[in-house]
Amino acid sequence: MSASHRSSLSNALALALLALGLAACAGTNFNNPFSTSPEAPSPSQQTPLLPPAFPPQDIVGRWGLAAYHKDEDRPRIELAAASQCKQPYVITLGPNGGVMMHLADQAKPEELRLKGAPGNKTFIGPDGEPGSAQDREVVAFDGRVLILRWMDSEVQGRYGTMVYVRCGPEGAQRPKPKGKTAAKPKAAPRPVQPPIQQAPPPPQR
Repeated sequence: MSASHRSSLSNALALALLALGLAACAGTNFNNPFSTSPEAPSPSQQTPLLPPAFPPQDIVGRWGLAAYHKDEDRPRIELAAASQCKQPYVITLGPNGGVMMHLADQAKPEELRLKGAPGNKTFIGPDGEPGSAQDREVVAFDGRVLILRWMDSEVQGRYGTMVYVRCGPEGAQRPKPKGKTAAKPKAAPRPVQPPIQQAPPPPQR
C-alpha cells in the first residue's frame, strides 16, 4: 500500500472519530455524565401560595373608603374615609369562600381570594399566583382599618393606596358619649306682693 493511500485512510478515520465525538458531546448531560439524554429545562419558579394572615370573614362588612398617594397623607385620609360611612363600600362573602370586591376599572364586583405569601404577606385578587398584576397587597389591617396597595404601578398611580375604615351599624356615625349634664339652675321664686288694701269710703253725713 502506498504512503499516499495510507495517509488518506488515516484522515478519513480521524474525521469519523471526530464526528462521533461531537455527537456524543451533544447528547451528554454534564450533570450526569452517564446519561445521554438532554437535561429537561427547570420550570419557572413561582411564589408559593400560603394561608393568608386573616380569614375572609374578618373583612366582611361596611367600610368608608378613600385613597392617598403620599404616605404623610395617611392619617388625614383615614379620617376622610370614616366620614364616607353615609355611603359605605360593602364587602360580602363570595359563594366559594372568597370576598366580593371590585377589580380596577370594573363596575361589577367579583369573587376575590385572600392569598398568603412568604414574608407574612397577604394579597387580595383573582385565583392565581400571589402578587400578580391584578392583586392588591395588604399594607396594614388591625380589624378597624384596612389599607390596600395595587400591584400594578399604573393602576396604583391612578387610584392610590386604598384606605377602608370600618363603619358602625348601618354606617351611622358613632354615638356621642353619654354623661351627666349639669342641671340648669332653677329660677328664684318671685316675691309675693301683699294685696293692695283700698281705703274705706268716707262716712256719709
